[in-house]
Amino acid sequence: MESTKTRINLWSGPRNISTAMMYSFAQRKDTVVYDEPLYGYYLRSTNADVYHPGAQKVLSEMETDGDKVISMMEDDHGKPIAFFKQMTHHLHDLDKGFMKKMTNVILTRDPNDMLPSFAKEIENPTMIDVGYKAHLDLIKYFNSEGIKYVVLDSKKVLDNPKVVLEKLCERLSIPFDQTMLSWKPGAIPEDGSWAEFWYESVHKSSGFMEYKPKTAPFPDRLKPLLKECLPVYNELKTLAL
Repeated sequence: MESTKTRINLWSGPRNISTAMMYSFAQRKDTVVYDEPLYGYYLRSTNADVYHPGAQKVLSEMETDGDKVISMMEDDHGKPIAFFKQMTHHLHDLDKGFMKKMTNVILTRDPNDMLPSFAKEIENPTMIDVGYKAHLDLIKYFNSEGIKYVVLDSKKVLDNPKVVLEKLCERLSIPFDQTMLSWKPGAIPEDGSWAEFWYESVHKSSGFMEYKPKTAPFPDRLKPLLKECLPVYNELKTLAL
């Protein structure tokens, strides 16, 4: 088997288009995809298992030793490209040194859109749950270590997926593949067991869906968190492709 040449970490927050991005890369014949390999480690290492739906099943099925997961990511994967869909907050206290050997992409989303969606499953989210500060901390680490990275804004991707994916592939030094723009509705074998709680809209889709702003009033209980998230998001947005 040909050794993996490119390992891509997509560092996202929840209720973003990270699953759609995973489905997009899964269409490539030269790519193998992994769904949140550090989720089990994160649940074991925090109290998030108390309020994350399906947490006990995740803990029973996944490797919960973060160092072993990193070793797996560094292994050969049988295809030229390995794509890891990750949640930035899943890094919880792990040594980030492994990222020097990988290609890193940060995916962000306007918290005005993200927070109400996430709060449907996690009633009272915190900054740790939503990952905005973790994104900024990651960028500071990349800058301090001279690690190249790419930032994507989900709205820009949805507004023009072909153009943004072409730019992304160029930055990743891989060829753009037209198959990345569409997929068959339904699940894929690589989905994590949590798909039943989070992936309904992606399973109904056949490609990147058109961006539609939220029309419902923003929940009052989430406004303090929104105030925390917005300055970070605005900083991230300026860096996006």
